Amino acid sequence: MEIQRLGNLKLALGECPMWHGGRLWLLDCRQGLVLALDPETGEVTARHEAPAPLGSFAFNGDGGDCIVLSLKEEIAALNLRTGKLQSLARIDASHPNLRINDGTALADGSFVTGTMHVFREEGEPALGGLYRLDTALRLHKLDDGIDIANGPCVNPVNGRLHVADSAARVIYSYAITADGALADKQVFVRTDACDSGPDGCTFDSEGGLWTALVRVGALGRFDMQGRLTHRIDLPVTYPSALCFGGPDMADLFVTSISASGRLSASGPMDGAVLKLTGVGFRGVARPVCRLPL
Repeated sequence: MEIQRLGNLKLALGECPMWHGGRLWLLDCRQGLVLALDPETGEVTARHEAPAPLGSFAFNGDGGDCIVLSLKEEIAALNLRTGKLQSLARIDASHPNLRINDGTALADGSFVTGTMHVFREEGEPALGGLYRLDTALRLHKLDDGIDIANGPCVNPVNGRLHVADSAARVIYSYAITADGALADKQVFVRTDACDSGPDGCTFDSEGGLWTALVRVGALGRFDMQGRLTHRIDLPVTYPSALCFGGPDMADLFVTSISASGRLSASGPMDGAVLKLTGVGFRGVARPVCRLPL
């Protein structure tokens, strides 16, 4: 296996890498940037701006001209050709320390995203939760009590949605019902033994869940029974998220943090995008949203 720096970016809060259209897309959430990179050279081939802080994004439709974005307290659509931003829905909570965080498109074309509520007083409940914007642009609250929602992704083997709560150091799994609701909530794995909460997540084609162990500078892979099978130490202090990509979906791309507002690191590789080759697994393409925009 080889780990290399992809390009020379130094992201403040690198997040949400996604393979789409033969390029690596990602966010700098704190700077309000949506970027596309050449997967071989790391050259920035597209750059779009949106109101910070950003939480996550997904492409809408097959054309690649529009993305769905998690903003601070609303979900919006950004037209990548015109730069027009359209508000789609607003969550049912508001607080200076609350914002929408990670999200993903589901197979039915809807968009799922969760919130993070930080700097709370002792005993203060977390506002927000887990939400789904359906293909009729109706917003549904799916779950609550999540401190920092990260890495929502669907296991390609059993179809269950997995969502990390980074603060609680746990990854939950849910069954997705026919009407898009969630059921049968289970603890998939607790990551206390890894000395880190889980951050961004992705699945390989065998149903192995990969997560960024943000506090220890590593990646972990858990099999479908929640057993740690692989750990990869990285040359960054705070890895944040990851995805499979490349022509055969066999490369692993990782974003990292240099200044998130809560985490800060000044090493030579902090904020870099990493490319891992020869990891021995392949990923699966994520679906796109099918919202009427």
